[in-house]
Amino acid sequence: MLKKIMKSFAMSEQGARGFVQAVLACTVSDIALMFPIGLLYYMAVDLLGGEISKEKIIFYIAGIFIAFALIYATQYWRYNATFFTTYNESKERRITLAENLRKLPLSFFGKKDLSDLTNTILGDCTAIEHSFSHEIPQFYGSIFSTIIVAASLFFFDWRMALASVWVLPISLAIVGLSKKAQMKFNEKKTRTKVALEDGIQEYIEGSKDLKSNNAEDRYLRSFFTIADRYEKESMVSELGVAAYVVPAQMLLKLGIASTALVGSALLIKGTLTLPTFFMFLIVVSRIYEPMSATLIYLGAKNAIQVNIDRTNDMNNAAKQTGMTDFHPDNCDIVFQNVAFEYNDGESVLSDVSFTAKQGEVTALVGPSGGGKTTVSRLAARFWDASNGTITVGGIDVSTVDPETLLGIYSIVFQDVTLFDNSIMENIRIGRQSATDEEVIAAAKLANVDEFADRLPNGYNTQIGENGALLSGGERQRISIARAFLKNAPIILLDEATASLDTENETLIQTALSRLIKNKTVLIIAHRMRTVARADKIVVIKDGKATEQGAPDELYAQGGVFANMVNLQKQAN
Repeated sequence: MLKKIMKSFAMSEQGARGFVQAVLACTVSDIALMFPIGLLYYMAVDLLGGEISKEKIIFYIAGIFIAFALIYATQYWRYNATFFTTYNESKERRITLAENLRKLPLSFFGKKDLSDLTNTILGDCTAIEHSFSHEIPQFYGSIFSTIIVAASLFFFDWRMALASVWVLPISLAIVGLSKKAQMKFNEKKTRTKVALEDGIQEYIEGSKDLKSNNAEDRYLRSFFTIADRYEKESMVSELGVAAYVVPAQMLLKLGIASTALVGSALLIKGTLTLPTFFMFLIVVSRIYEPMSATLIYLGAKNAIQVNIDRTNDMNNAAKQTGMTDFHPDNCDIVFQNVAFEYNDGESVLSDVSFTAKQGEVTALVGPSGGGKTTVSRLAARFWDASNGTITVGGIDVSTVDPETLLGIYSIVFQDVTLFDNSIMENIRIGRQSATDEEVIAAAKLANVDEFADRLPNGYNTQIGENGALLSGGERQRISIARAFLKNAPIILLDEATASLDTENETLIQTALSRLIKNKTVLIIAHRMRTVARADKIVVIKDGKATEQGAPDELYAQGGVFANMVNLQKQAN
């Protein structure tokens, strides 16, 4: 049962156990609320039977206090079991999602935009948290307690019991059978919400370009259209639930009427006692009121399934796994007949073979869109190859845990990501245990000191969100400093000097020449002067390794590489 709950509600085993306890607590607390009704019933019988003895009075007074204590204790248990358990599980759910994200290949992120992922971790988790703290355990608790109470009514009078409970299964069926419709409404609402959040994020990130091109008003008009659509879908979703819940709640009211009519008829015939009639009237009023809320809970349970499914999709996505005991004899990177295509069938690479040897600089060059960046990503196992093998030191990278594999890589991307922290701490990401002296040494190798010394607080200067206070070249140098600090045996440089001027690029190239001793270096670059000192050139064009060899050799062949060099000479 626990496994079924875990799968159905995207829960951990601990959360599933807590959910069972919450349902049990809700059931017991609902039944406890019936205790005063039983007390009233027996008191009514005694009152109609004549004078009540002193012992009975003491009994009923004690019963009142017992009922109060019982209700208090069960409600306290219910509160702790539903709220505290749910919030602990919500914490675990978010942590689990974050941990799973670390193990997912980049292909997963290619299918999901940032707003969609953020909405799952924040929006969907919040919706599930609210539902499981305020609605779903209460729903199941109400169902179980109502079944127990309804069954007990048949021991008093089966005719009155039928008159009282016949509306319950019909009302539940009306709302329960609407699950598909409610899920459809919620799916549309969620898609529109993600689009709205994506539009907000896109506007914030692109506001500078929108303003500079006088396109802000046009963009906002399209954004407001999305906002209006979200408002409409939200209203439709709420009305979609109400369209089933309200008629079901109205039907419940007929139960009170049928109980009163049947009871009156039986009372007139003399086949029903007045205390029993009185007791049934109190019970139905007690059952129908929470049952009305139960129908709302059922509607919420139907709608929340969309959020649960979205969470399960992320949890169940295929993860990259592998061995953590990884000690290659060397750091040669070998591509052998490697092919790669995205999930939509778009082929990016086909039959790529080359070797990047340790102690050498291997440069990947070629026309834009040819697949150079994909090659570097495959080398670090950001994706897994569709066909062929990629090895490091003779070990297939697809058999190695991605985080373990990345331990031997220092990577500098073309698009730098910095954090709203100091220069010192942004560089220290390369190696968390590094001392300040080691960080500064790495910074000097990347020529960071040239601008850090001019800042008010030097290396302790806060650089703003994503390095907003720095230029593109300065941000790039911090990223390169991280690679120096990590000092890994394999270095991947994806257009690492693209944002640097000629002087700084020369300084970086000099520093790189010191860094690469006995290391495997894979460089992606469009500037031919950047790869002029490379030991080996691999030309990637149309997803294939069309040429490879030393720079002088390839230039002499007069092929793609030679043509790229000549074009850049003409441009200069």
